[in-house]
Amino acid sequence: MITLDELQRSTAEVGDSVHRTTISRILHKSGLYGRVARRKPFLKDIQKVLFKVSHQPPGRHTKHVEEGETKIELFGNNAKRYVWRKSNTAHHPEHAIPTVKHGGGSIMVWACFSSAGTGKMVKIDGKMDGAKYRTILEENLMESAKDLRLGRRFVFQQDNDPKHKAKSTMEWFKNKHIQVLEWPSQSPDLNPIENLWKELKTAVHKCSPSNLTELELFCKEEWETISVSRCAKLIETYPKRLTAVIAAKGGVTKY
Repeated sequence: MITLDELQRSTAEVGDSVHRTTISRILHKSGLYGRVARRKPFLKDIQKVLFKVSHQPPGRHTKHVEEGETKIELFGNNAKRYVWRKSNTAHHPEHAIPTVKHGGGSIMVWACFSSAGTGKMVKIDGKMDGAKYRTILEENLMESAKDLRLGRRFVFQQDNDPKHKAKSTMEWFKNKHIQVLEWPSQSPDLNPIENLWKELKTAVHKCSPSNLTELELFCKEEWETISVSRCAKLIETYPKRLTAVIAAKGGVTKY
């Protein structure tokens, strides 16, 4: 993560000053280019070790149901947008993206999916706690599994949020005979629903919702249009994700 200026100063300190352009050219010749560093969750060494010794990739025919929650802002898509324009026209209305403070409001949604397609999506009203989480599971998880024809033998993936790991929640899974995958609290590399969240938010904001009601409607509509093949492909990467994280001792992977 050293900068060109720091490299230049280090060469000067040893009595051989080199121009920035020369340093840049040599780095490029070596195949090194400046890139934006990706942000990844911080994992303590003990988390990495525990994950490595306690996980093995599931069989390729294991049925998985992935779940997750995410916040979707009304005007909150922060992805870079590019525009063709002439010099000194950056502030023209047609070349600018309108923004509002705090994203203009937002909604929280819960959803799940499997290789057979997307399951239910519901808007979370109020603060999510253990009781509300269990209600969502009771009303939507089993129905999603039924709609997707998964039967009752599937592996359920959630993160280690306290409300997910609460004693009463784990008892609910036990009573329903649902196998829950154990995994580190900070490892979104593993959950392919993160890929779908990103795609969903991009698709929803292309619909240009003007209020929270439309935002919720577009979220559910776009979620239902996600293809079975896309879901299946993400689930197929699951053993690879586990293998990669194990190889990295619980650390960062390309996923």
